[in-house]
Amino acid sequence: MFQILHGTNVNFIGQRYKAFIFSAVLVSIGLFALIMIFLGKANMGIDFAGGTMIQGSFANSINVSDLRSAVNSGGFPEASIQKLDRYNSPNSYIIRVKETAVGNEKAVDRLMNIISEKFPGNTFTKDSEHTIGPAVGESLRRSAIWAILVSVIGMIIYIGLRFDFRSGVAATIATFHDVLAITGIFFLLNKEITLLVVTALLTLAGYSLTDTVVVYDRIRENLKKYRKKGEFVETVNRSINEVLSRTVITSMTVLIVVVILYIFGGEVLSDFAFAMILGVIIGTYSSIFVASPIVIEWEARFPRRFK
Repeated sequence: MFQILHGTNVNFIGQRYKAFIFSAVLVSIGLFALIMIFLGKANMGIDFAGGTMIQGSFANSINVSDLRSAVNSGGFPEASIQKLDRYNSPNSYIIRVKETAVGNEKAVDRLMNIISEKFPGNTFTKDSEHTIGPAVGESLRRSAIWAILVSVIGMIIYIGLRFDFRSGVAATIATFHDVLAITGIFFLLNKEITLLVVTALLTLAGYSLTDTVVVYDRIRENLKKYRKKGEFVETVNRSINEVLSRTVITSMTVLIVVVILYIFGGEVLSDFAFAMILGVIIGTYSSIFVASPIVIEWEARFPRRFK
């Protein structure tokens, strides 16, 4: 088997308290972001907030502030204008508004009329449009929350049956840590939280769990071999070092793919790919510095054989 790290003896467990402090900061930011999301003060995509979005390109260059002023004065005071610097056309924009209609006129039609009236000599070609009503957005938000909760319950049951209850709880905490960390970073960067981002979070929850299961499997094997020869902490640290090469190779392989997706996937997939990049890095970190150390702390306070 190909290995890039062989025979390592890094004291990962000895660094667990430093890791706990770092993780506490990440989780705190994530919890704050979660509160802002529930209060409606985060940058939620129209999938969740409702509204209208059009994406298209102008024939000639245009000033963003001029476009924003035109849209605002046309009945959309809270419009969001985003220039797509990485899109195929250099004059492409995404226009988002909270409204789905203005009077009896659809928001999409209203926006197109505003653009044609304010910029008559600069043709705007609409590439796509997306309209979500407030009720649908609320339904999607509830569905996303339920999807995350059900997945967490499933993780506890799966790990609990395969190993033991404390392992299930530790793995779930590590997964929650990853999800909150990514959510917090998205909030700090004011990136939009869309259905694609939620999809990435659920995907990464499974990825992080798989990484953790690999470590737990090796811990269980080594406890059978070394339990009489060494302490629990030493056995866990040995296990992490033994699977380190596999963990790094797997993470690097996935990371290469999602980085390519981020660079060449276009604006539609950029946030999804960015979330995946963050998730692979944070998930690898948590499987080493969060999931196993939690079991260590639990074992120290309530000794029980790792099944």
